[in-house]
Amino acid sequence: MSAPLLSISETSIAYGNVEAVRNVSLDVMPGEIVTIIGANGAGKTTLLNAIIGILRLKGGLTFDGNDLTHLEIEDRVAAGLFLVPEHRELFGAMTVEDNLRLGGFRVGRAKAAETLDTVFALFPRLKERRWQLAGTLSGGEQQMLAMSRALMGQPRLLMLDEPSLGLAPRIAADIFRTVTELRQTGVSILLVEQNARAALQIADWAYVMELGEFILKGPAAEVAADPRVAASYLGV
Repeated sequence: MSAPLLSISETSIAYGNVEAVRNVSLDVMPGEIVTIIGANGAGKTTLLNAIIGILRLKGGLTFDGNDLTHLEIEDRVAAGLFLVPEHRELFGAMTVEDNLRLGGFRVGRAKAAETLDTVFALFPRLKERRWQLAGTLSGGEQQMLAMSRALMGQPRLLMLDEPSLGLAPRIAADIFRTVTELRQTGVSILLVEQNARAALQIADWAYVMELGEFILKGPAAEVAADPRVAASYLGV
């Protein structure tokens, strides 16, 4: 059996004296989609921010077997770990293509050009709007651009924080469908989502987070069938 690509063990994260995440452990295997579901304030975004290096954590954090706990954000990105944050953080006064090329600056011009073609194949709408300013895109198009900009850096693991937030159902469905396509290209996914039903449908493994702790974990289909999850998150 292969080793986890990402592994966190007995990890806690605090804001000052307030412990927001307590003693959680999680693995993402190569080629997997793993989702973390839970209500607002459960600690999901806090956990992603600590994995990428924005927040400090106590506990174990390894990526491809290497300890990340003392590495800066840039070094984690260089290793292939990328985060698409909830608010996307695009450069609104720059064009779609310039945002994308900025995302690929680490990989070299030739590789960036090749990846740009791949991104435009995944998101043809972005190709149509390649010279449009990012700030003028719709919400769904901005989410596509945020994901595509991360893909330009050749991630091995892509962390997505609430990618469907604020999107119309049809556009959100397109985003989730693209996430499954990314997995087929070899990119592993760690997905934080409030749309539990959609997340559990595409994930291989799932964690349920409440008040900074994982209260349930397992294969996504089994988690979806749990009566507590069905009642609290699926409206059943």
